[in-house]
Amino acid sequence: MSQTGHSDDEVVRRPSATDGVEHEAAATADADAAQPERPLGRNQPLVPAASIAGRALVTVIAIMTFLAGLTAGAAQLLSEASADWRSQVSREVTIQVRPGPGRAIDDEVARAADLARATQGVSDVRIYTKQESERLLEPWLGSGLNLEELPVPRLVVLKIAPAARVDFGALRQSLASGVKGASLDDHRLWVERLATMANTFVLLGVGILALVLSATGMAVAFATRGAMDGNRGIVEVLHFVGASDAYIASEFQRHFLRLGLRGGALGGAAALVFFVAAGWFAAAWVATPEGTQLEALFGRFSIGWRGVLAVAAIALLVAAVTAVVSRLTVRRTLRELS
Repeated sequence: MSQTGHSDDEVVRRPSATDGVEHEAAATADADAAQPERPLGRNQPLVPAASIAGRALVTVIAIMTFLAGLTAGAAQLLSEASADWRSQVSREVTIQVRPGPGRAIDDEVARAADLARATQGVSDVRIYTKQESERLLEPWLGSGLNLEELPVPRLVVLKIAPAARVDFGALRQSLASGVKGASLDDHRLWVERLATMANTFVLLGVGILALVLSATGMAVAFATRGAMDGNRGIVEVLHFVGASDAYIASEFQRHFLRLGLRGGALGGAAALVFFVAAGWFAAAWVATPEGTQLEALFGRFSIGWRGVLAVAAIALLVAAVTAVVSRLTVRRTLRELS
């Protein structure tokens, strides 16, 4: 018995400052132990169907598909416009008769027109008057100029019948022997330039599509890595208890295929809506001079059924790339675990 009136066994310990921290740490550890990892039920997917990462990936895929769809639609518009330009240019041929001293230019122009009418495949021949030929120079020389002293050539325009094959070589020989100062221009150089321009834009569209697919594949690879890291415990258990790599890869492939289809459908639909709206605005703007020029360049600004099929094919291609890349990424990661 001590002098304070208490036994040694009954000494009361004063509370210390660290007791509260220890109790909180113990409570946190108990709570963490009470919350096990996400269980995998019989009908539960290996990868959660809805997650923030999944929604972000769908957004990225939709944006990539939208850009690829715009590129494909623009390439289709330019290809069709170039085909129309080439068709119009190739159906029109010009004979140019240059005036010379001591020559009756009107008689030579009439003779050139007669030779053109006698050529098989020519459906119409029109002789431009001197005043019409001078008006063609006004955009470059301006109006109000006296062109009497200038040797302005006279033009004869030939219309070629559809699907007709004209022997331009024979017509050139006839003009060279029968009409002095006459030359034939079949606009072949312009047709070749238009074809080159159209092919360049198509190749550019293919290159942009390849870049979009590459970026989509890299984004899917990173997302697949993240999904496997988030479910690493479950994947390791399945792997060690005998689940085949093909089964685990197929689970991830189905998950990312659904995401790819969803993102591809959203992006493709947005691209089609854009072209429909652009066509509607172009039709409403056609009454203005700017709208007329736009229609002359791109037609009705409609991608047609070929463009719609191209956008749909791009959406499916993006979804396929998403599924294939996810499967390859999972296979590689499982080989690393082994």
